[in-house]
Amino acid sequence: MKKLMMMAVALMVSSMTFAAKSDALKAILKTKNYAEAVQLVNSSLAQLADNSEKAEAYNHLVDLAMDKVSEETGVMAENMVAAQTGSKAKPYDTLGMANAICDAIDMAIECNKYDQLPNAKGKVSPDFAKKNAERVWAVRQHLVGIGQNEAQKGNKENTLRYWGAFTDSSADPLFASQNHEAEKEYAGQVAYFAGRYANELKQFDRADKYLGIAMQDPTQKSDALNFKLYAMRNNLKNHEDSVACINKLKTMYEQDPENDIVLDALNSMYEGQKDRAAQQALLDGHLAKYPNSFTALAGKGFMAMNANDAPTATEWLRKAAAAKPDNAVIYTYLGICLSSQATNSEDPAKRKDFFGQAVAAFDKAKELDPKKEMVNWGYNRYQAYYGYYGENDPKTKAAEADR
Repeated sequence: MKKLMMMAVALMVSSMTFAAKSDALKAILKTKNYAEAVQLVNSSLAQLADNSEKAEAYNHLVDLAMDKVSEETGVMAENMVAAQTGSKAKPYDTLGMANAICDAIDMAIECNKYDQLPNAKGKVSPDFAKKNAERVWAVRQHLVGIGQNEAQKGNKENTLRYWGAFTDSSADPLFASQNHEAEKEYAGQVAYFAGRYANELKQFDRADKYLGIAMQDPTQKSDALNFKLYAMRNNLKNHEDSVACINKLKTMYEQDPENDIVLDALNSMYEGQKDRAAQQALLDGHLAKYPNSFTALAGKGFMAMNANDAPTATEWLRKAAAAKPDNAVIYTYLGICLSSQATNSEDPAKRKDFFGQAVAAFDKAKELDPKKEMVNWGYNRYQAYYGYYGENDPKTKAAEADR
């Protein structure tokens, strides 16, 4: 009797272990059309027995998407042979293949989400991760070239979809073990332009994500950061947005305090909000750590200029010019501050001296930027020459011609 009971228990355990698939999963696995399968998964996900069934359902969607990819890549391979033998090439569905690769990426990532969760036994035992990562990774490079073709045609939505999916897969943990080194030369650039397209199409969360990924590439970091900050500040609609932007910039600054681009953006936001106390605290705190920071020194100079304090502005702009002696903009504003002090001085000797210093500053700006590509120093330089040399001096006439 005891033996029979033990056999019964063993049979029960066996039946639990090898439980049949749920009716919902069976119905999903019978589908052969990707669109129908997606609709069925979405409508019956809650009816699936556990995480393992959900992973299997999404894996079926990967299978169907990859069937389309395999069909089109097969035609491409046949065409390569045809080109060598002089045979006629077969048409193939380029966008259909690209869309199927995107679907495969999305569904593989979703499959992995459930594949990494405990199954009915409470254990994490991924069944599909390795296979999906390898087969999807092998075809995703097609998205780069197809995305470029769509960009040239002006199809922004398609471009974003293809380059976005490529970038999403580059960053997703499912594909961490794949060979990222092979695409190192272009992956960051694809992420950068995906971010720009996402911003243009007003998908700001995606833009922020893709630009953040691009910043991990040293060759794209500066451009991606500049555009990321531009997008953050250009998309502000109200005071709450500005506060959120400032908080995000503060976090970025705390994480990378030596990054002058972030410092300048945060300083500009404080200036735009007319929060002089926060602006001054930021710049003073930065200079306490980095006394030769050009951005902070220039920021202090511009703060003083905005407050109509030309002497203080002159002091800070001189320090900024010493920190970065190849910046024509700083020398131009230094000249403006010196000319202002000259104009406001009642002492003829001091007036002459200030104009002389202004002339030297403007001459330096002209030397650094003779074509006025960075800053238009011409009229202010002429005024300084007028004040220093007089109206009829040949040097003044030459400066007038440079206006």
